[in-house]
Amino acid sequence: MTAGCIIQVINPNTSRAMTETIAAAARSVAAPGTKILAVCPQEGVPSIEGHFDEAIAAIGVLQQVKLGREAGVSGHVIACFGDPGLLAARELANRPVIGIAEAAMHMATLVATRFSIVTTLPRTLVIARHLLHQYGFERHCAALHAIDLPVLALEDGSGLAQQKVREQCIQAKQQDGSGAIVLGCGGMADLARELTLELGIPVIDGVSAAVKMIESLNALGLSTSKHGDLDFPRAKPLSGMFGSFSG
Repeated sequence: MTAGCIIQVINPNTSRAMTETIAAAARSVAAPGTKILAVCPQEGVPSIEGHFDEAIAAIGVLQQVKLGREAGVSGHVIACFGDPGLLAARELANRPVIGIAEAAMHMATLVATRFSIVTTLPRTLVIARHLLHQYGFERHCAALHAIDLPVLALEDGSGLAQQKVREQCIQAKQQDGSGAIVLGCGGMADLARELTLELGIPVIDGVSAAVKMIESLNALGLSTSKHGDLDFPRAKPLSGMFGSFSG
């Protein structure tokens, strides 16, 4: 049952403002009785816009997953569209771990035969393409679009980034032949509902999608398999800043 479900929503960057945006989106779709525990690392990168940023952010994700596991949460959401550290987090966790890119892509295929992705910087399109292939959705994705603004532009209060997201979504609907649009950044989480109403097609936010997936898995009594490669990490001494993961 979802009653008493506690979902840890991890913003892998250090932006408190973005963490609040993500938390609000998660709470807006959470079932009665579901508690959203929104967190972000204290150290790391203020935004995630490339492979280097993802590598640093993955450590913060693992630290938060460890804390969430110790607190007895029902599942974990990695609220960055690169899904940084996803498989490592699944090894460490004893409950489901869902990345928002994975969740959004899955949801899109349930409501449309083809979808488009709208994300932030052009350099991150390569990361999205890698995930499409990794998750097996490359044939479902018609096109990828970037607003050509950094992630933190979504939090600067100017509204420019939000307007560019809207324009790219309209272009995607008109030009791509897609039945759905996936928003490719956790900081866009608050835009999905309004854009869905305006465009008349599903515009999918991965944060909301991941929360509902965790609730469903919890209701079904399903957790991350510990048979095979997602078994808990082998016990070994870790040094320096990684010592907290030992034991």
